[in-house]
Amino acid sequence: GTTTVTGGELAIILVAVIIGSVAKSVTGMGLPLIVIPIASLFVDVNDAVVVIALPNMLANAVLGASERHSYSETRDLPILAAVGVVGAVAGALLLVNVSETPLVIAVVVAIIAYIVLFFAHPDFRTTPAQSTRLAPIVGGVAGLFQGAVGIAGPIVGSWIHSYRLSRSAHILSVTSLFFITGLTQLVVLISTGELSGRVTATLLACIPVLALIPFGTRLRNSVSGRGFDLAIIAVLAISAAALCLELVL
Repeated sequence: GTTTVTGGELAIILVAVIIGSVAKSVTGMGLPLIVIPIASLFVDVNDAVVVIALPNMLANAVLGASERHSYSETRDLPILAAVGVVGAVAGALLLVNVSETPLVIAVVVAIIAYIVLFFAHPDFRTTPAQSTRLAPIVGGVAGLFQGAVGIAGPIVGSWIHSYRLSRSAHILSVTSLFFITGLTQLVVLISTGELSGRVTATLLACIPVLALIPFGTRLRNSVSGRGFDLAIIAVLAISAAALCLELVL
């Protein structure tokens, strides 16, 4: 059935989109993580997921393209991307009947563990040797989770953050990986007809998302290295809280 969204509810969703867009431009992640839980209080969660898919993919494309000069500083991107897509397809096909709850709990536990590790061992980092060995596993797991329950952001975000890359290389890495999984998701949404009837809302959502990228990018370039790290940790913490909220509701 169709749900009518009031002006007030729409305003709250718009505020969520604005906060999510700024978080996205600063840290490379956080748009669906912030928007979907808030929007799903007022609209069907499926609507929220579909409407934010295209704006998020465009944001990833714009942010990634603007940092493409740092490609030489990135690590393991091709393997993470390739294994991630295979994982996403497998997750979408295999895990249709799996209960989401244990998967979501696993992601929350992993995020909290990474946040604790970040504060307990501030100089912790994944070395190039370790990352080369583990990247195929992490990419596969992130893809599986994306395909099964639509959550790859916190896994990818934590993993790339542990490399301690330059700001620019970090943004390029996460946005490239999200762009590829997002494109896969969008193809599925279009081919299954999920987008029809939601095109106007999707296009409207693109406006604030794209408009806020220059502001968020300026903000990112003005914070210290520690500030950038803490912004990423904050988005990871928000995502853990949002996932817990989803479990409870």
